[in-house]
Amino acid sequence: MNLWKKFTFALAVSAGSLVGCSDDSNDLDTMIPENEKEPTTAQIQGFVFYPALTSATEANVQQLKVPAGFAVNKFAEGVGKPRIIAVDDAGHVYVSDRASGTVTLLQDTNNDGKADIQKIVATIRQAHGLAIQGGRLYVMSVNELYSTDINMADGTLGRPQLLLSDLPDGGQHPNRTLAFGPDGKLYMSVGSTCNSCPEPNPENATMLVANADGSDRRIFAKGLRNTIGFGWHPQTKEFWGMDHGIDWLGDDEQQEELNKITDGADYGWPYIYGAGNYNPGDRPSGTTYAEYAKRTTNPTLSYQAHSAPMAMVFYTGTQFPQEYQNDAFVAMRGSWNRSSPVGYKVVRVHFENGQPTRFDDFLSGFLVNSRNSHFGRLVGLAVNRDGSLLVSDDTNGVIYRVARQ
Repeated sequence: MNLWKKFTFALAVSAGSLVGCSDDSNDLDTMIPENEKEPTTAQIQGFVFYPALTSATEANVQQLKVPAGFAVNKFAEGVGKPRIIAVDDAGHVYVSDRASGTVTLLQDTNNDGKADIQKIVATIRQAHGLAIQGGRLYVMSVNELYSTDINMADGTLGRPQLLLSDLPDGGQHPNRTLAFGPDGKLYMSVGSTCNSCPEPNPENATMLVANADGSDRRIFAKGLRNTIGFGWHPQTKEFWGMDHGIDWLGDDEQQEELNKITDGADYGWPYIYGAGNYNPGDRPSGTTYAEYAKRTTNPTLSYQAHSAPMAMVFYTGTQFPQEYQNDAFVAMRGSWNRSSPVGYKVVRVHFENGQPTRFDDFLSGFLVNSRNSHFGRLVGLAVNRDGSLLVSDDTNGVIYRVARQ
């Protein structure tokens, strides 16, 4: 059976001062001029390939790959469609499910590496982003932000308090995430409403910052298509985030971006991507590509296009070897807009002297049957109280645990 559809299309829009490239293997040269005095032309080959979904059987789980000295097991299953994970100091594990609009509490009371308590503790329509600060759980839906008291004795939650109700609409990227920075401020990622387009709402495709109660909200950084995973390096306190690249630019474009996120910076979306590349589908208004590119910040590292980075967490636990301290993990949900699948794994981001240097696979093997099937598209990450790494899969309803053997 043919499992993929192939799309070849030519993109031509009015555009000008010529920046172009020529490839003799193509029928149409790519030319992206600086202004509208000449036409823009680009030929792009696009694919759709969704690996089939199969079950997270014991045989499949046993063939998962982790570095030597590590093991992986199911921490919990039957958890609906688990997305973001947050863990408090008492070891209460909270998991959001945007589809059901719930937050579930998981607890491993006998320390055997498996949750023996699973209980819904909040119902909030489209609940997704989770963060814990000052004994309170913060929950972010598409348009709203809530906070609620955590009962440290049993992990149950108080009545949610509405802090914000006017966050931008979601569109293509409704999965909001949030975290508290070293400055005590609340940072909220708001993705774009589309693959590539000028946004009418300036708060879309941004990182917002506000006080813990939601007041004094403002745009911290913009030009970020969808930075679901972000965090602060434990030593340098610098702010890092993984941004999703634009779809439909080809198998290997646009690469996923690891950005150092700074106050007031513009990361280029939708006009500029990568190291100053022009997006032929959208032209900056009132300026040239080159002028706009001068105002944008390039990524520090790039990763395979269409891998779909999700949650990101810095490792500060004590269970893993010392070499893992202050490195980051990123969940790669996996591709659909590519001829062969990539992602479907957790990667480690090595940091040296506070700066990222490379990506390595950490948890992989979710693609099976000659890579034509998968049993996990990964979303959430959290360091558990015992120092293990928790990973959510919202296709089979499983939370995985990676620990030292």
